[in-house]
Amino acid sequence: MTKLLEQAINHLKELDADSQNVIASLIMEELEDDAKWDVAFANSQDLLADLAAEAMAEYNAGQTQALNPETL
Repeated sequence: MTKLLEQAINHLKELDADSQNVIASLIMEELEDDAKWDVAFANSQDLLADLAAEAMAEYNAGQTQALNPETL
C-alpha cells in the first residue's frame, strides 16, 4: 500500500460511519467503472484495428483532408 493511500485511509478512519460509507461507495463505483472500461477496451481491439485500417486506406487513397485548427 502506498503512503498516500495509507494517509487517506487513516484520515477516513476519523470520519463518522455515514461519511465513511459515502466515500467507500464512491471508491467502489470508481473501481467498478474502471473495470467496465477495461473490459470494453479489451473487447474493442478488433473494431479499433478495423477503423484504423479503414482510416489509413482512405488517407492513402487521398480521400482525407487536413484539419484546420481554426475551424475546430
